Amino acid sequence: MDLVLRAPRAVTPDGERSCSVGVTGGRITAVEDYGALTGDRVVELRDDEVLLPGLVDTHVHVNDPGRSDWEGFDTATRAAAAGGVTTLVDMPLNSLPPTVDVASLDVKRRAAAGRIAVDVGFWGGAVPGNRGELRPLHEAGVFGFKCFLLHSGVDEFAPLDEAGLEEAMRELAAFDGLLIVHAEDADTIDAAPAAHGRAYADFLGSRPRDAENTAIARVLDLARRTGARVHILHLASGDAVPLLAQARADGVRVTAETCPHYLSFVAEEIRDGATEFKCCPPIREAGNRERLWRALGDGVIDCVVTDHSPCTPDLKRLDTGDFGDAWGGIAGLQVGLPAVWTGARARGFTLDDVVRWMAERPADQVGLSRKGHIAVGCDADFAVFAPDEAFVVDRTRLRHRNPVSAYHDRALAGVVRASWLRGREIDLESGVEPFGEFLTREGT
Repeated sequence: MDLVLRAPRAVTPDGERSCSVGVTGGRITAVEDYGALTGDRVVELRDDEVLLPGLVDTHVHVNDPGRSDWEGFDTATRAAAAGGVTTLVDMPLNSLPPTVDVASLDVKRRAAAGRIAVDVGFWGGAVPGNRGELRPLHEAGVFGFKCFLLHSGVDEFAPLDEAGLEEAMRELAAFDGLLIVHAEDADTIDAAPAAHGRAYADFLGSRPRDAENTAIARVLDLARRTGARVHILHLASGDAVPLLAQARADGVRVTAETCPHYLSFVAEEIRDGATEFKCCPPIREAGNRERLWRALGDGVIDCVVTDHSPCTPDLKRLDTGDFGDAWGGIAGLQVGLPAVWTGARARGFTLDDVVRWMAERPADQVGLSRKGHIAVGCDADFAVFAPDEAFVVDRTRLRHRNPVSAYHDRALAGVVRASWLRGREIDLESGVEPFGEFLTREGT
């Protein structure tokens, strides 16, 4: 074997165990008892370290090309690796052009070539007028199609109205494509008080949870009628959990995600003017946060992904603290794992649970059968994690392009000490050429 990692603790599909993991040609070829394997190189993990599968983050806004001053493939993928994420799937908007046809997908791939420190796949977009582009994008290897039901925040990625949403679902159902939905209802938000000023309570009132609940109910109803596969993005409203549970019981093919910031922060503790916490849908109250945690434990929410959505500091309006003017998005790619682990262990969850939410289920949801698991036949992607080591987040030390972070000064548990991609340790310090690869939907 090329490589053997000996781990006193490792999280495998069979649970946490002591084991040796053998690697040949970038793939896992054996998982045996600790000390049972040897190879050309043997790496011994420390007693305070746990071997995890590399995390899979299916909700990342890289913003490249076109808005690479917001992030970029080089900085995003290095931040991912520093946070134990070895696979990410890039969202179709905020880049210019947005990924709404095969030509724009080719532009994005060219922009990323030679610059990715982890493996990267791409989502396509479903926007008004591009129904004829959905199947070609699917055949070109995108993992599914994102849509909005209200203004996306950028004019070049328009929302679908109800007729457009149904049309997209029927088209995708014809070839079993996946629709991923930013589910907030435009009419409900238009009827709410407009976001303005420094008070977080006013911003929260401008994006009521009924906007989520109404939109999710509409998506589920259309999925029942069309048979399309749907995925609810960044669930923030705990009130929608029963809707999802009932739809799944009825046979609707629906999955859902939430994000570390919804599991970490609460509205009651967000200071007025702290626009680094602005995201859409918004961070809600403490009781709502606990409903999300329970839904994760119950399996109604499938996975946790970051919705890493950075911007330049000026767009956050840190000077005025005006929530109405600030860009909505939280940069959390590098700290997602410790943020979730900190909250999970406080509620009695284990690393097995965290790996299920942040590696196994995201990989399974997009059909990446070789990712997210420490198992024979999978890619040798790993995160070496010290779960009991504490640290305080310093936004200036994160590898994101811009030093804006809602997690700044927050104490977290768990440090990623190394990440491995297909059997090679990712070197973030010496300037070694990155060796991430492009991923496509299996079968393309």
